[in-house]
Amino acid sequence: MIDPYLLRRLLYGLLFLAISGLIIFTRMLPLHSGAQAFPPPDLILCFAFAWTVRRPDYMPVLLVAAVLLLGDMLSLAPPGIAPLLAILGIEAIRSRRGLLSDQGFAVEWASVAAIMFLMMLAERLILGVFMVPQVAFGITVLSLLVTVVFYPVTVLISTLGFRISWMKPGSIDPEARTA
Repeated sequence: MIDPYLLRRLLYGLLFLAISGLIIFTRMLPLHSGAQAFPPPDLILCFAFAWTVRRPDYMPVLLVAAVLLLGDMLSLAPPGIAPLLAILGIEAIRSRRGLLSDQGFAVEWASVAAIMFLMMLAERLILGVFMVPQVAFGITVLSLLVTVVFYPVTVLISTLGFRISWMKPGSIDPEARTA
């Protein structure tokens, strides 16, 4: 029989994979004719950050990297830059999660926004060094702002819809029952 904790980790990994697949699928649908007013938020990154802050054991970094690499390949973006920066950003937020658990949501939101901003600047710098054509800076900043605005929505969906709550310091699994 499988351990309930390992089963829960596997199910949340599969849930993240399903959510990411749905997001990538909807991005690829030809629903828009002409120019868009706002760029869509990076919901995969928002869910990855929200789950990493609350339950880092449910969010394997290699799964996020694989999903983002697949998304880069399907959207014809430069492959590898987004997964690399996502890994660095997720590990940065993972190292600060002890401090974030003591603070309020506003500090968490500001920390995630700052890391996303640094990721955006690093991506623009890397693409600029290798002279890869880029989207206009204003569109990139607007995309970042839309992503940061949607972060609380993904946190709300994660906590209320998927029941991903804060992991208490020192506990392996808060949902484990002691007999």
